[in-house]
Amino acid sequence: MAAEYVLELKNIFYTGQVEPGTCFQRIMGSLKTGVILKDVSLTVQSGEVLAILGSKGSGKKALLDVISRRIQGPIRGQILLNNQPMSLSVFQQRCGYVTHKCDFIPGLTVEETLYYIPTKTSAYNKKSRVKQVMADLALSQTANRCVENLSKSEYRRLTIGVQLIKEPIILLLDEPTWDLDPLNTYLVISILSNVSKKYGTAVILTMEKPRSDVFPFLEKVLYLCLGDIVYAGGTRQMLDYFNAIGFPCPHLENPLMYYLCLSTVDRRSRERFIESNYQIAALVEKFKIEGPAFQKESIPEGNHNDVISHNSKIPLLQERVSVFKTAWVLYTRLLMATFSFRLAGLKQIFLRLIFVPLYFLLLWAFYKDMSNYQHTFVTRSGFILNSLAVSCFLGIVNTVIIFPVYRTRYYQETQEGLYGGCIFLITYNFLSIPFSFFSLIAASAIIYPLIGSFNEPMEFIYFSLILWACYIFAEQQTISILMIVKDYLTGAICSTYITCVCLALSSGILRSIKGLQDWLYYLTYATQLRYAAAYLNRQIFLHTDLHNPLPFDYSHNCSKTTMIETSNFNGPTNMYCRYANGQSFLTERYTRENTDVIFSGILESDFNLSITFAFALGIIVFNLFLYMIPLPAFLKAKFRD
Repeated sequence: MAAEYVLELKNIFYTGQVEPGTCFQRIMGSLKTGVILKDVSLTVQSGEVLAILGSKGSGKKALLDVISRRIQGPIRGQILLNNQPMSLSVFQQRCGYVTHKCDFIPGLTVEETLYYIPTKTSAYNKKSRVKQVMADLALSQTANRCVENLSKSEYRRLTIGVQLIKEPIILLLDEPTWDLDPLNTYLVISILSNVSKKYGTAVILTMEKPRSDVFPFLEKVLYLCLGDIVYAGGTRQMLDYFNAIGFPCPHLENPLMYYLCLSTVDRRSRERFIESNYQIAALVEKFKIEGPAFQKESIPEGNHNDVISHNSKIPLLQERVSVFKTAWVLYTRLLMATFSFRLAGLKQIFLRLIFVPLYFLLLWAFYKDMSNYQHTFVTRSGFILNSLAVSCFLGIVNTVIIFPVYRTRYYQETQEGLYGGCIFLITYNFLSIPFSFFSLIAASAIIYPLIGSFNEPMEFIYFSLILWACYIFAEQQTISILMIVKDYLTGAICSTYITCVCLALSSGILRSIKGLQDWLYYLTYATQLRYAAAYLNRQIFLHTDLHNPLPFDYSHNCSKTTMIETSNFNGPTNMYCRYANGQSFLTERYTRENTDVIFSGILESDFNLSITFAFALGIIVFNLFLYMIPLPAFLKAKFRD
């Protein structure tokens, strides 16, 4: 098959991090760096399979990252695709990269996972393409199986299929056979070989322990040791080359593994370490002198240069998928994952629709016996606190359970240039916000009769909207934290801590606002819970049931004096009551001067309702901008690898 595309690497040098470092070291730039790739050159044509072999730390993955333009650090040399520089945009549009780990969205089937990848292909052609890819990867029998129920081999083949859907001209694979048994290793390599021949795709893969049975499927091989090339060229010519330099492969020995061991530093003893280092250095020098002749033999005779010159006229960059089509595909994928009616989908439905009302039902059980006596002021204050706290904390819990899966998939797909953070959040919010609205309406309907009646429908709607706004704010606050915090439990703890501080200082329930220091008092103006709590306090404590003085309990009224009077040992006849009505309770909690709480403006209904929603809308917009900010590569790598 004539070559259609040619990838060339010429004298690549790369200097980067040579050992893991802490986040602080990364930020301060104090990481230990060194030369990872040293004068690497290779050529791969369409329809060829190239295996990059080497022990751990040899530079295999670094080479893939250099080709894919994902690497951060100084690079010298040229990466050419048909004599044109390989830019990041060219790689993202025309090539594919199968990373060692790929996270799929639970609840989707194999066919749905492949179908809901943003591409320019029309719906009908895409269905045909999906069926063809599943057939090529031996996944047709698992088309309707959920991704979480796949075996290791099936899961690995699906990660390859996600890239093949985009019809790449070059496909990079990082350890595609890692942790697979021999039979499945053979299956994956044979599939990749068939794909490369069938579609003219240049396949470049890394392997740490190659088996002899994959030898026939590899047209070319590259041996790396600590960034140096020990051999690069055709697998057939490899045997002749090592024979020529005095290292013939023993009879019945796996040539791939034999020469890999020859290219690996022996660390079993100091003597073996020094000896193997000298040997590898000699092999590297011999290849620089004698290797080019064997590399030329691996290139087909004829018009190789003519092919490159001709194909260089083919435009590499293509028109990108429209923003609206991408957004629609992502939104549809979210819907399919949510309404899949499988275990993962039912879990999402429960969390999004049922979990919050169920918890509010528990809240109703605790407060259903509220009666209009003096203790009702404290009880109703606790009711407000719990209503706000439950709304916020359940928003956090639902987010840390549902969102990380989509977040991780976003970080992996944005590396491929499929879409940006703004589109991702818009589509996620379009699904999440309506669900939370209906969930909070149902939850409010459970507890609202405890403090009002449905004869006042607007008051019920406002009550529900306040709780909904608090839920949205907590959800979006957690999404902000999960942008940079990978562990969902850590993200939940951070978000919960922030919410607890705001509840304690701003709600006026756990501590009177007027008792705060000035700097804390003015700081509460920057929190949503101050306005949400103020609205609910006004709605509940200025209710008609609390306008008149309330008795101490069911058998004792309040005295008009300020002292507790006792008549005899039979018990008090008149009890001192602290609050004359709901207005006096709110005055104690909110006013810093001796002014009427009604006229102070702090409980103004329309203002508090508007500001509560302004906070919710503001943090949504803030997140859209936040997810558009380019993050450091090491931060994105936490979610990609």
